[in-house]
Amino acid sequence: MNRQPLSEEQLIDIKVSHPIRPKAPSSTSIPAILKALQDEWDAVMLHSFTLRQQLQTTRQELSHALYQHDAACRVIARLTKEVTAAREALATLKPQAGLVVAQAVASQPSVTAGGAGEPMDVSEQVGMMPEIIQKLQDKATVLTTERKKRGKTVPEELVRTEDLSKYRQVATHAGLHSASVPGILSLDLCPSDTNKVLTGGADKNVVVFDKKEEQIIATLKGHTKKVTSVIYHPSQVRHTHTHTSFPLLSIYIVSSNVLHWNYSLTLICLTSTFSLSVHSPPLALSLQSVVFSASPDSTIRVWSITGGNCVQVVRAHEASVTGLSLHATGDYLLSSSEDQYWAFSDIQTGRVLTKVTDEATGCALTCAQFHPDGLIFGTGTADSQIKIWDLKERTNVANFPGHIGPVTSIAFSENGYYLATGAQDSSVKLWDLRKLKNFKTITLDNNYEVKSLVFDQSGTYLAVGGTDIRVYICKQWSEVLNFTEHTGVVTGVAFGEHAQFLTSTGMDRSLKFYSL
Repeated sequence: MNRQPLSEEQLIDIKVSHPIRPKAPSSTSIPAILKALQDEWDAVMLHSFTLRQQLQTTRQELSHALYQHDAACRVIARLTKEVTAAREALATLKPQAGLVVAQAVASQPSVTAGGAGEPMDVSEQVGMMPEIIQKLQDKATVLTTERKKRGKTVPEELVRTEDLSKYRQVATHAGLHSASVPGILSLDLCPSDTNKVLTGGADKNVVVFDKKEEQIIATLKGHTKKVTSVIYHPSQVRHTHTHTSFPLLSIYIVSSNVLHWNYSLTLICLTSTFSLSVHSPPLALSLQSVVFSASPDSTIRVWSITGGNCVQVVRAHEASVTGLSLHATGDYLLSSSEDQYWAFSDIQTGRVLTKVTDEATGCALTCAQFHPDGLIFGTGTADSQIKIWDLKERTNVANFPGHIGPVTSIAFSENGYYLATGAQDSSVKLWDLRKLKNFKTITLDNNYEVKSLVFDQSGTYLAVGGTDIRVYICKQWSEVLNFTEHTGVVTGVAFGEHAQFLTSTGMDRSLKFYSL
């Protein structure tokens, strides 16, 4: 209080609550109170019912949204699967631009007693004729002489070690074999043109692929089980010589047909022990047109690439064929089998010349390989033994123990001195054939699977295929390079001419190439 005059702006409004009017006297009675309580209860129940209705509607909307989400997920999964299938089909279409699908020709000449495709019993042994043994000896003499002339000189075209160590993956092809039964189990290159690649798959098919053109040349169908071994023959023309009675008279042996033609290309003589069908003179046949394959269906098949069909079936075994090797003459095949036998067969007639087993051990054979000279060969067994055989005498001349577990692969060096062997003990052993002893063991990682061994043509490098790919330089036996691009076990590895490239196949259904 300061007794100063008070202005209107200094006055503050005082807010007071509105007075609560008392209920009317009529609402204070018992019936009125009960009615008010009943109205209040009805309002609460109505509100609760409304909330329940809203909750039910929300639940239905949520359920519908969940169904839509589930349907969308299913559609996305189906579309993803279709896209994957489309991509696989596209990858298959690219290398199949020049595809030649093997067709069974009804009019195909009969080349075996029961036909090339008809089931028949295991062939009887014909025997090793003296002329065959002489032929083998003559070829070995020629090869030995050529090897001595070459001496220890390395071809100038051979890739140097420092260049080999720089190799990288340059191409991969995944569309050669079926995607439904994945896995390429065997690999070989044409000796006279390493751009031609031969593969055998778990889909029972044999495929010939052109590396340069990046397309399939032929798909050969006929095996009833997976194809575990394949070989590319260097030439289809077996023999050519001139007859003295006719000018420029030549004899061509194609499959099992012997045709004689004179200078005017008039057929003057036909000799064959099989049924034949001749329509035109034999022109110069292209090379690289005969391949071989073996399968657990116990058959060895001879295929014509140009015809896209099987021209010969060799039935040498009663169980799975586990190994296949071509003799240096190009006329005979060595095969091994789980029936404990190795067989030596004539590819022109499809007949088995001889079959031998080691009755003392009685163990399944897992692989087989000719020595470069062709007079001896090696076999691997399921009980970890490597056996060296004399072909002319059909006798076991040496054994190489030391592995643990079945032998999975063997390879002779071109120099004729070294033998490389691999087994399930995750090791590669090198043997000196002159001293008959193991001089080097390459111990690999634990649980490493050795599936393929191969020397290059000069005998300078050794490639190991299995869990990964490793290349070693011979004599030093040091690792030059390592590839891990395959997502499955590597089943085959091979060198190109002068080791200008390296190729491999695996259970991931891919064929890969490596170079600079």
